[in-house]
Amino acid sequence: MLKTPVYVIDESVLRHNLEVFKSIKDQTGCSIILALKAYATYATFPLMRKYLDGCTSSSLNEAILGYEEFGKSVHIYSPGYTKEVMEPISKAASHMIFNSQNQLETFLPQIKALKSDMKIGLRLNPEHSEVEKNIYNPCAPCSRFGVTSSELDKSKLEGIDGFLIHALCGHGADALERLMQAVEDKFSDILHKVKWVDFGGGHMVTKPNYDRDLLIKIINKFQKKYNVQVILEPGEAMVVKAGVLETTVVDIVKNDMEIAIIDSSATAHMPDVLEMPYRPDITDAAKPNEKKYTYRIGSTSCLSGDVIGDYSFDEPLKIGDRVIFEDMAQYTMVKNTTFNGIDLPNIAVKRESGEIELVKEFGYEDFKRRL
Repeated sequence: MLKTPVYVIDESVLRHNLEVFKSIKDQTGCSIILALKAYATYATFPLMRKYLDGCTSSSLNEAILGYEEFGKSVHIYSPGYTKEVMEPISKAASHMIFNSQNQLETFLPQIKALKSDMKIGLRLNPEHSEVEKNIYNPCAPCSRFGVTSSELDKSKLEGIDGFLIHALCGHGADALERLMQAVEDKFSDILHKVKWVDFGGGHMVTKPNYDRDLLIKIINKFQKKYNVQVILEPGEAMVVKAGVLETTVVDIVKNDMEIAIIDSSATAHMPDVLEMPYRPDITDAAKPNEKKYTYRIGSTSCLSGDVIGDYSFDEPLKIGDRVIFEDMAQYTMVKNTTFNGIDLPNIAVKRESGEIELVKEFGYEDFKRRL
């Protein structure tokens, strides 16, 4: 039995998700790449590269990881580059997207001198919001992301191969259709001047209620109208339901209710529980009082609010029981911290053969090295 806490990635679920994206690619000719900001567990890259066209990064470190471990095209975008990163970017990336025309003008000569065939992109801001929470809204008022139509100097688009337009977060095809229309309303006169338009991430293509037929229709329509290739860069949708976080109950205390302490942490190991916030599902558990025994699930950290939530179970929890959090592949391993010196969860992969392979172990040295 694996020592907890541990993330376990199921390759059979991952392949199922990837087959969905392959179907979209086959019916549209679009390009689909993995967003490393959501998931970067490279032990599964050999499977993922069979289906995807590459990956996209938000930093030099992510780009190098993509170059070393994914082995296909590597896109990089940053709101602000420095001259020091130009050389290593030239070695790692195939596509470089700039956030502003000022950055484009500043670094285009340098990056082209280092790598003449680097594909160049510019991020546009369509000022179209589908995201309710501004912390996740790329087009929130006063957003730092991309160039708005009023600020865009259309006389200075020389050398640009494509545009990046990222404005979604966990949305359906109907939201992408509205976004595409907003992009046309703002930028239709320049879309035909490039070879590709990247509509970023946030496309929940693998969710059961996602309208894939509509997605295929609008991609094909946009590509034909502007003679461009559409690029999508999903992260969460690639690995949805493909990973769990296994934890162990280490104590049970009582303070007006039963509280189970587990050997994990929301703030350190599943930060979106506190940041978004959201309530992850636990295997064989339900909402409070739906089943006979209700517990608050709390962590071993000293943060007062480090509580995952209240859950009910058919049987009483005992010290030593496993508590398994579902859908834990995305935005967990990439966002982990060693707050309080709590160990990072180990990482395991359940191969399609059924074998469970422990691919990463963490301990004191990982905590110390960061400090």
